[in-house]
Amino acid sequence: MILLGHRFIQSKSLYHVEDIDAIEHTPPSSTLYLEFSQERLDIMNHARINNIAFALKINNIKELIYASSLEAKYVIVPKNMAKTAQDIAESYLFDTKILVHIDSDEEIEEMALLGIDGLIYPNAIVKVNS
Repeated sequence: MILLGHRFIQSKSLYHVEDIDAIEHTPPSSTLYLEFSQERLDIMNHARINNIAFALKINNIKELIYASSLEAKYVIVPKNMAKTAQDIAESYLFDTKILVHIDSDEEIEEMALLGIDGLIYPNAIVKVNS
């Protein structure tokens, strides 16, 4: 299981950007964090074309399918759709990893029992301004 932002485990941060210009203010080889919307398709396509890893926060199954097709490295799903998203990712052999936002270690076991690829803590996301 992937753990991003856990206090015991060193991991890379995700860099929350709102536009393409903000990417210049991220460290080399960083992973971007975006909330899925049509208005951010330019950032997603820019990242894909330039081999920049990115994570997409999504809200429904349709956006999950888009995220995989857009070659997102990670998809962050709401806790209530975690199992469904994981099952779809496994059925279609997505390269994309399914992550769930959590706030406490007490949630690890529940997500592990559901077979979720990984968890992300709030401190794993760094806001970047352009």
